[in-house]
Amino acid sequence: MDAKKLILSAMFVAVGVLLPILTANIPEIGMMLLPMHIPVMLAGLILGYRYGLLVGIIVPLLRSFIFGMPVFMPMGISMAFELGTYGLVIGLMYALSEHKNIVSLYVSMIVAMIIGRIVWGIAMFVLVVSINGGMFTLNAFWMGAFVNAVPGIVLQLVLIPIVMVALGRARIIQFPN
Repeated sequence: MDAKKLILSAMFVAVGVLLPILTANIPEIGMMLLPMHIPVMLAGLILGYRYGLLVGIIVPLLRSFIFGMPVFMPMGISMAFELGTYGLVIGLMYALSEHKNIVSLYVSMIVAMIIGRIVWGIAMFVLVVSINGGMFTLNAFWMGAFVNAVPGIVLQLVLIPIVMVALGRARIIQFPN
């Protein structure tokens, strides 16, 4: 195991756990801005898919245990699947891209966002319907995964490339200006 990547993973976990404090733990704002998603995606991009997966799984579960938000069942568990998928997919897509540039970054982000949201929907369905006997409709999936998440999606599509370009300019990572 690479010590540098392990230390950076711990930093991304800490940022993922603490960043939602900026939303003052108001669930509605947090659900709109999706602050936990940003460090997970950056971990996948910078450290690779394995570390992105682990950071994505750990962040919502640790946050749930420490702060009670997200509520562990079903949201914390389904978010662990979702964020783990983001870290895994964005890391794989970006690593497999021929050119490490802004286009491959956006393609990796968008594919990860779509697949991660589908995984979240499946996890929510299994946890809510199969285990709890509740209801999780297609409309609930659509609203939770896409409609209510638009501000966070826009924030991610703007902020993550800015961070990657800044890290590239500072020669911390290899990323074209």
